[in-house]
Amino acid sequence: MPHVQLSRYMGRWYEIARYPKWFEKNCYGVTADYALRPDGTLSVLNTCHEGSSRGPVRTASGRAWKTGASNARLRVRFFWPFSSPYWIIELDPDYRWAVVGHPQRKYLWILSRTPKLPQKVEAGILKRLAALGYDVSKLKLDVQSR
Repeated sequence: MPHVQLSRYMGRWYEIARYPKWFEKNCYGVTADYALRPDGTLSVLNTCHEGSSRGPVRTASGRAWKTGASNARLRVRFFWPFSSPYWIIELDPDYRWAVVGHPQRKYLWILSRTPKLPQKVEAGILKRLAALGYDVSKLKLDVQSR
């Protein structure tokens, strides 16, 4: 993305799909809440239900910071001392959905302001991701978004 207004990006996002990773194993109904901190960094709170969409709640708190002038490239840390690139690679002009990736395509998330995306929108995102070299067959769709 050429530019992201972080103030508009703040708030709750629902995970529509993701590349499966160990830190989200058995997670359903995933949400990510972002808030600007006084020091210019972002607080991140990820929440999911374990085992099923009605299972016990699990959370992970982290912090993110800008790594470029466009605000589209961030680093996020949940576990000291490890951090990872968090690149906003596609964003709806009205900030209704976002796609977050990794420069080596290790991670991928499709996020939405609502628990579901219109099928046409999701299909368009998947087509563009495939054209960018992401393996969309690896995406795990969240049960809440179906």
